[in-house]
Amino acid sequence: MPPGAPEGARALAVMAHPDDADFGAGGTLATWVDEGDEVTLVVCTRGDQGGLADADIAAMTGIREREQRAAAAIIGITDVRFLDGHRDGWLAPTWELQRDLVRIIRQVRPHRVLHQSPERWYDRLHASHPDHLAAGEATIRAIYPASENPHAWPELVRDEGLTAFRVPEIWMMAHPWPNHAVDITDVLDRKLAALRAHESQTGHMHGLEDLIRSWGADSAAQAGLPEGRLAELFKRIVIE
Repeated sequence: MPPGAPEGARALAVMAHPDDADFGAGGTLATWVDEGDEVTLVVCTRGDQGGLADADIAAMTGIREREQRAAAAIIGITDVRFLDGHRDGWLAPTWELQRDLVRIIRQVRPHRVLHQSPERWYDRLHASHPDHLAAGEATIRAIYPASENPHAWPELVRDEGLTAFRVPEIWMMAHPWPNHAVDITDVLDRKLAALRAHESQTGHMHGLEDLIRSWGADSAAQAGLPEGRLAELFKRIVIE
């Protein structure tokens, strides 16, 4: 079990788009599920700008929601939540988004929150889509200080009974300076199957497995894991 995780821990993953979790942390989430964690996946947008040039954009939100739910089921996640009112390509760390995330953090009361980095990674710019940065920034603000502050959004306490909660751990993916690796070699098949469930996004990627293996091997080498192993990297922060 990852360091500090109690038995039966709850974990929360917050992502900007459908498929973000599976590309960046699908193996890690699968290992958490296998270790007994209850995982909730929150997707801030419905991915309506994510189609190819000839895609039916009007149908894209429904397609991507179905794909994400299918991918999550492969990983072992049954609690998948899509936020309303936040547009793909227009995501910003607004007060409304922060409040939505504070609500979910207080509902789930997770031992750890995994989310996208709010810091731009210039050496791998595609990992730092502006929506990813916005989702990361909103999540950090929701974790601290808002979720643990009983005076932040008092209506959540008054109207919904959602009392303050302090998140013990933060896991940032696609961070420029990671400090923690998860070996995903034994769950690679589930990560790949989850990614293939996002057919509108990966159906044209004939070299998908080679790409994911290359990323995983590079991450494992960076973390000092033995040759042949695959990894995902994170900035892990334990909140004192």
